[in-house]
Amino acid sequence: MSVLTPLLLRGLTGPARRFPVPRAQIHSKPPREQLGTMDIAIGLTSCFLCFLLPSGWVLSHLESYKKRE
Repeated sequence: MSVLTPLLLRGLTGPARRFPVPRAQIHSKPPREQLGTMDIAIGLTSCFLCFLLPSGWVLSHLESYKKRE
């Protein structure tokens, strides 16, 4: 690298440092009501059925998908 490279790079990034990026002011509150055990069980079961069951089906039938018919 030449001696001028840091000066050129500083010239390119200089204007970007002058303008601050606005940040979102996100604040959360505590939940209105606590989740019960049944709510958590229903949520985890639905996640299992929606994501893991179809991928398990495909993986268990992979050999039949590889066959050319």
